Amino acid sequence: MPIATPEVYNEMLDRAKAGKFAYPAINVTSTQTLHAALRGFAEAESDGIIQISTGGAEFLGGQHNKDMVTGAVALAEFAHIVAAKYDITVALHTDHCPKDKLDGYVRPLLAISAERVAKGLNPLFQSHMWDGSAETLADNLAIAQELLAQAAAAKIILEVEITPTGGEEDGVSHEINDELYTTVNDAVRTAEALGLGEKGRYLLAASFGNVHGVYKPGNVVLKPELLAELQSSIGKQYGKQDPFDFVFHGGSGSTAEEIATALENGVVKMNLDTDTQYAFTRPIADHMFRNYDGVLKVDGEVGKKNTYDPRTWGKLGEAGMAARVAEAAQSLRSAGTRLK
Repeated sequence: MPIATPEVYNEMLDRAKAGKFAYPAINVTSTQTLHAALRGFAEAESDGIIQISTGGAEFLGGQHNKDMVTGAVALAEFAHIVAAKYDITVALHTDHCPKDKLDGYVRPLLAISAERVAKGLNPLFQSHMWDGSAETLADNLAIAQELLAQAAAAKIILEVEITPTGGEEDGVSHEINDELYTTVNDAVRTAEALGLGEKGRYLLAASFGNVHGVYKPGNVVLKPELLAELQSSIGKQYGKQDPFDFVFHGGSGSTAEEIATALENGVVKMNLDTDTQYAFTRPIADHMFRNYDGVLKVDGEVGKKNTYDPRTWGKLGEAGMAARVAEAAQSLRSAGTRLK
């Protein structure tokens, strides 16, 4: 199936970890950006992850009601149909969900998948993220325990963010400071609370200086070598090599060397949103500037329908974003690794 089953998703993550590569996890906000992500994966011959944030889901739900669950479910159902035309496998994931949005987003989606699994179907989404980085670690992990049990019962993988990522993502923001680094003690407490797979599989968004949004190289100090320390310390304590499946958040502006180090240390998923947003919008802006007298009815003229037709500039946006997704697959070494 083009949409990964729970078993296939686990296989994808295992292959990434063993092969020292990661899947681009692409945030989408429309059927058009979904197609752009799928196209980029297909052109790179890479499997991947499609993800929807709370803000993206609210946008998808329509501005009349702005219902996050409706938006997420609608796009997931759409993806199950259209992904069949692409010769790659993708997993569907929900991105950053803070505590005040759990009841309006992740919990209802978990319930929908639980109902599907009870009927012998696969879950609608393959993984969900709980972002408790704004909470104390104790509260964060307590909620993570509850969600992990529910996710495991529905054959879903949970992603947890145990310490802050700098910048802003859908209303959750953290300062850029020295607290943006996960400690060994943080990792120990996480393993104690969530186990290392026996209670259900989870992805760990550990912080090593990551910042969401746009920044120039040199403005943020990434320390991906920190991930090796976390793997080694917890691995020795539990007798398990490389126990964590890491997620790389806030990767815009990262150097090739920083990405490579993160991959060597167990990153299996890297989020892309800021860069792909720009890649989608840039060719559209170029089209509008070049054809301003066609897309606008200037000086009483009638404009040119074939320039303001959304299909004309929409195709340009799709192509631009698809190219950026394919570039990400190359950077993350997932290009050419698709499941046969």
